Amino acid sequence: MDIDKNKCVGCGNCHIICTMGVISLDEDGKSVVNQDECVECSTCYRVLRNENYPSWFVRAIRKALTVFNLGYLADVDICPTGALTPPELVWPRVLRAQFSNPTVVHPGTGVPGRGTDEIKSNDVTGRLRKGEAGLVVEIGRPELGAFFRDIEKVAMALAPLEPVFEPENPVTHLIADRKTGRMKEEVLDEKVLSAIIELKTDMEKIPAFLAALEKVQHEIDTVISVGVASRCLDDGAIPHEEWVRKAGYALSPNGKTNLGLGRPRFREDEP
Repeated sequence: MDIDKNKCVGCGNCHIICTMGVISLDEDGKSVVNQDECVECSTCYRVLRNENYPSWFVRAIRKALTVFNLGYLADVDICPTGALTPPELVWPRVLRAQFSNPTVVHPGTGVPGRGTDEIKSNDVTGRLRKGEAGLVVEIGRPELGAFFRDIEKVAMALAPLEPVFEPENPVTHLIADRKTGRMKEEVLDEKVLSAIIELKTDMEKIPAFLAALEKVQHEIDTVISVGVASRCLDDGAIPHEEWVRKAGYALSPNGKTNLGLGRPRFREDEP
């Protein structure tokens, strides 16, 4: 995001709304964005109403009010002068918006947000079959974000375990070598709000994958959240629960169970 300093009056409303906390007042009393840390989510631009007042008008009101020891404070949900200016994003910076702005459709998957339907839609897509487990590894969070160089470290920690990286996932599209997990060099310095690595593996490999994630977490400067998925057994039991427990973890009580009431795009006897 850019801020037009010819319009900005330094009200500070965009500072509060910034998901990464990377907008601040510059030495000239006007707002400035830390471009290295901005993830181009456009939350400030989408949330703040633009009143489109001329900047000279707002400054004149402020100056007049100071005569009476009064001040002018804009409502917290507006940009009084419309100073926020979305930039024209090109590769590879455009990745920031594709992963961080929920209104942007990822060109590789046709899905908005982080660009993936996630394994939780398995009742329709049939990505996971009996005996298989899916892992959803989310790297980053608001106020922290994640550089792709950190995401690469996680992918490289998992790759030796021979996972099947989900082909309809935007992070997978950026992995140059799926055998090693190494990503495309030009994307490593780009930062996103968060990104999700999706993969599937054999059920009994779950402890090894969780152990690899536990080890690599100390090498990255952000947070990791992990989800495990599998197809319920005929009696409703969760087959991956045993393997998660063997790894020394417990499943969250807030886990999801999809009932499969949609219209599946596969049959169990299909390859």
